[in-house]
Amino acid sequence: MDNVDHPILSKSKSISNIDMPIERIDIGEWLLNLSEPEYQRCCVPDHVSCGLTTTDDGHRVMINVETIGDAILVQHYLAEIVTPTYCRMNSVSDVFVGGARTQVNVIWELSVESNDDNRSTYINSVTVYPTEAFLAFISQNGLSFEDAANERDAPSRDHNSRETPMFAASIARWASR
Repeated sequence: MDNVDHPILSKSKSISNIDMPIERIDIGEWLLNLSEPEYQRCCVPDHVSCGLTTTDDGHRVMINVETIGDAILVQHYLAEIVTPTYCRMNSVSDVFVGGARTQVNVIWELSVESNDDNRSTYINSVTVYPTEAFLAFISQNGLSFEDAANERDAPSRDHNSRETPMFAASIARWASR
């Protein structure tokens, strides 16, 4: 999806330290080998399920099911960039809220930077864009874009702030195995 014409619905960035040198970390391998129980541990009770699949042409896809605020999201993350220190995942995600269904475009960026010889910093960034379906959904429900963005912003930031340190701990466990 081309997001040039759409404003940002929500954006959050959270940072957590990892007591591990960057040379031992591979967030791409960690992410695309994340077990369902480990995913669930990374944000109790929000993280419901995850799994891995591929597109018809062989691109890796991570499916995540999670709750954020009062919404249930089914995310279909296409692995656009996967390296040991940076991953960019792109999903047109199904959103279930109040008995209705719509979609948003979620860009999830995971990165790690070196602090010193023994520590690294994990950065978890999530940017959500409206889709045409979402814009039609809020219009049909009498909501302005600003109201919809305000309703999603706090739950998204809260979710990210809770999952980021748990993801960092999971990355450290993966790196130390």
